[in-house]
Amino acid sequence: MAKKPKILVVGSLVKDLTVITEKFPKPGETVLGKSFRTASGGKGANQAVQAARLGADVTVVGKVGNDDFGKSLVASCRESGIHTEHIAVDLKAPSAVGNVILETGNGKTANRIIVIPGANMAITPEDVAFLKNAIQDYDMVILQLEIPMKINELVAEWAFQSHVPVMLNPAPSAPLSPGLLSHLSYLSPNEHEAADLTGIAIRREGKKANLEDVKAAGNFLLTKGAENIVITLGSAGAAAISRSGFFFQPCIDIVEPKDPTAAGDSFVGAFSLGVCTGMGLAEALHFASYAATITVSRAGAQPSLPTLGEVEALMKSQGSTCDGFMTR
Repeated sequence: MAKKPKILVVGSLVKDLTVITEKFPKPGETVLGKSFRTASGGKGANQAVQAARLGADVTVVGKVGNDDFGKSLVASCRESGIHTEHIAVDLKAPSAVGNVILETGNGKTANRIIVIPGANMAITPEDVAFLKNAIQDYDMVILQLEIPMKINELVAEWAFQSHVPVMLNPAPSAPLSPGLLSHLSYLSPNEHEAADLTGIAIRREGKKANLEDVKAAGNFLLTKGAENIVITLGSAGAAAISRSGFFFQPCIDIVEPKDPTAAGDSFVGAFSLGVCTGMGLAEALHFASYAATITVSRAGAQPSLPTLGEVEALMKSQGSTCDGFMTR
């Protein structure tokens, strides 16, 4: 790679508190869990860490509380080489926490997550005002919806005015304004978020998604202003829809899933890096799918995110290559 892409992530940092159980409790039921662990996470921080581990020069803008969780969240970003000088400390709100229940019984793996946003929702326009001029220095901006919508709208507008591409991962699901949509280069919902945004349910049969539904949802979102739509489909793969065509990537189903936490963030971080380095949509889908595959085979959010060397090794083992970030 001749030059590291400069990626700006404006988003969330969350401390994940994970309980592992053989089955989800029913309403009113108590079950005995298998184990408990903590890990640094948050969609913004996860996507930043993934892009950094794959070779990007990453800066995070966000906010944590003045507590031990906040200190560990910032430290985790630094350990991946991320610039953290623009992560502010809020003296009133606590750091965000994620309550993760991970079910690993009966040959299946699933999770349920509740996020208490804390300091993430305390980010103000004043906290990000410096970006109005500084944003032009970046090759890509990545956003999510675990921070105030107004902040996303401001940052996307400034990036658009500076001709910097914007990736929005619309999670957790929420309505998006026409103005925000018109400023996006990439919109990457999962199948459920795509249905919420379009009213088009993506039907499935086992691990196969109805691709006509995927196309319909993607084309609908194109009419709303975003330039490229990337829909992740879990075990059914991923697809990209643009005015130049439709691209589908089957799931890289070659590992034993252990924990799906951060798999979507891994995909978004890897895909964003890929397009920054010159990959086309199909190539970026392929590359990001391998990164996400490694992530689901490991436990925890940021601890599960792979390095470029690990992604390259897995691709080569399957007959794919990643030469200079260009898949073939």
